[in-house]
Amino acid sequence: MFPTTYDTDTELSAVNTILGTIGQAPITTLDFQNPEVSFAYNLLETASEDVQNEGWVFNREDAYPLIPNSDGEVLLPENVLQMDFSADPVYRSQDVIRRGRKLYDKKNHTYKFTGKLECDILWKFDYSDLPQCFKRYITLRASRVAAAQMVGNQEAYKYASDAEGMARAACVEYECNQGDYSYFGFEGGYSAYQPFKVLAR
Repeated sequence: MFPTTYDTDTELSAVNTILGTIGQAPITTLDFQNPEVSFAYNLLETASEDVQNEGWVFNREDAYPLIPNSDGEVLLPENVLQMDFSADPVYRSQDVIRRGRKLYDKKNHTYKFTGKLECDILWKFDYSDLPQCFKRYITLRASRVAAAQMVGNQEAYKYASDAEGMARAACVEYECNQGDYSYFGFEGGYSAYQPFKVLAR
């Protein structure tokens, strides 16, 4: 018996889906000298960043340790989309933001920090590293934008919009299943409202 294999979307297959939405023939390689290929790829990259900026269970990491360098500055990794100090009383005397690649303390007006810092971070991952349902959602989102910008075909736009909505629903289901969320929240976990902090006596 042959082993079962599962192929997931690649950047090439995603670009072909976008090109197909606007009535273009599929390609075999990502040739960025072709303006339509370059346009479709840019739409894919933009959609990927927009979706990941929302913050999902696969790219959100709480209490991630950051260590200042020998100059006392915290250099952020290039793939950080958003970050903030973890919700901990020890950090109330600081208000940090990202400036360029560095962490900046707005309250104390300095780039200098001491000791380990813990931040909640949203990471940006390459398309190839995303869960499959998010690949499909991003691809269909980019396809909808392509249909609106390049051909203005209402039928193609409606089809892409409907498919995008279904793909997003799959992502929300993935989020709920992987996140193990509860209305009452849980210690060390994510919840917008955590009644256990009020109910605990």
